[in-house]
Amino acid sequence: MSNEIRNKILIVEDDPGICTFLRAVLNADGYDTIIVNSGSSALDMIASHCPDCILLDLGLPDTDGSQIIESARKWTSTPIIVISARSLEQDKAEALDLGADDYITKPFGSIELLARIRTALRHRRTSLDNDEITLTGRYHVGDMEIDYRKRRVLLGGEVVHLTPNEFRIVALLGQHAGRVLTYKAILRQLWGPSASSDNKILRVHMASIRRKIEPNPSEPRYIFTEVGVGYRMADGED
Repeated sequence: MSNEIRNKILIVEDDPGICTFLRAVLNADGYDTIIVNSGSSALDMIASHCPDCILLDLGLPDTDGSQIIESARKWTSTPIIVISARSLEQDKAEALDLGADDYITKPFGSIELLARIRTALRHRRTSLDNDEITLTGRYHVGDMEIDYRKRRVLLGGEVVHLTPNEFRIVALLGQHAGRVLTYKAILRQLWGPSASSDNKILRVHMASIRRKIEPNPSEPRYIFTEVGVGYRMADGED
C-alpha cells in the first residue's frame, strides 16, 4: 500500500460529459478528483477541501468563472487552470490577469491537459520561499524530511503516517521554515477565509503531529510554539 498522498484536483464544470472525461483521465493518472457544477459551490469547495489544482470552466450556469478567479486570488495561491470554449485573446488575457495560471481552449486532449497540470503543480513548488524546496522538492531539518513531490514526511528515513491535513500543516510550516506563522494565517491558508478563528482544531492537529514526529513532544525539535501567536518550523540551525 502506497504511503503517498495523491494530489487533489477540483473540477468546476457544468457539462456532464466533460466532467466524466476529466475524472477518468485524472484518476487514471493518479489524481484524486472533486467535481462541482456551479460557481456558488466552487469557492466553498476550494476553502473546505484545499485542492492542489483547480480546473475551471468560465461559462458556469450561475456566475462567470472570472469572478471565481478574482475571489479565490484574494486568499489562495492554488493553481487555477481555465478550461473554456472561449477562444478570444481578450478572454484569455482577462483570466490570466485576474490570476489564472493557465488557459486551455476546448476541445483539448488528455496529453495536453496532464502536461499543463504537471507544469502548474511544479510552478507552485518552485515559487515557494524556501530555496532548498525550490531546488530539490524537499526540506530537511535534523532527521526529518518533507518530500513535497511525493507528499510525505520521513523521520530517520521512515515514512511518518500523517493524515492529509497534518501533512498540509507540516508542509506549510516547512515552506516558511524559520518564520513564525500566526494561527490565523495557518487557518486561513488551509481552510479558507471563512475558517473559524478558534485555534482548537489547529491545536488538536499539532498535538497529533508532535506525537508522530517529535522524540519528546514536550521538548520539540522541529515545530516550535510561539505562545499566543503561532508556530515555527526549525530552519536547520536550531
